[in-house]
Amino acid sequence: MLDSASAPRATRGGIPLTRRFYGWLELAALVIGLDQITKWLVLSRFQLGESLPVTDFFSLVLVYNQGAAFSFLADHSGWQRWFFIVLALAISGWLLTMVRQHQREVVLPLAFSLIIGGALGNVIDRVVHGAVVDFLFFHVGRYGWPAFNLADSAITLGVGLMLWAQFRATRTPPSPENPS
Repeated sequence: MLDSASAPRATRGGIPLTRRFYGWLELAALVIGLDQITKWLVLSRFQLGESLPVTDFFSLVLVYNQGAAFSFLADHSGWQRWFFIVLALAISGWLLTMVRQHQREVVLPLAFSLIIGGALGNVIDRVVHGAVVDFLFFHVGRYGWPAFNLADSAITLGVGLMLWAQFRATRTPPSPENPS
């Protein structure tokens, strides 16, 4: 009889899938869920273009972004919708393999999970609505930051954590014994 320590573990590409790996997937799913709930709340209470001032510098709005960050490619004929869906799915797939490789760490899989959750939250919007639902709008007078959503926030936080992890990583200088 096998005990739990010697029992075979599920593997993918030779890397064992641990409880931590599934925890990182749950975090990505949580980001997707929170993103979709907040968008549903805004969609159920606002008309397109409607704005509700919350403070002197922050408003809730309902806008659709057919492009990417800062409405990049938004003014094109519609091909960008499918381009961004495919791009987000491909990047999410790649990041999923990175989560698996780094599953025992903390910062990198956290970053990857946030990016995956945010990217897939926006993919859902593009499939369902044809564009991303944005509703958080920071402004000073007539000047403002482009509206964004929780998925965008998760992606931004994830990229920031990923960059931070890379900057703080200690690099071992090459030596004759370790030439890489």
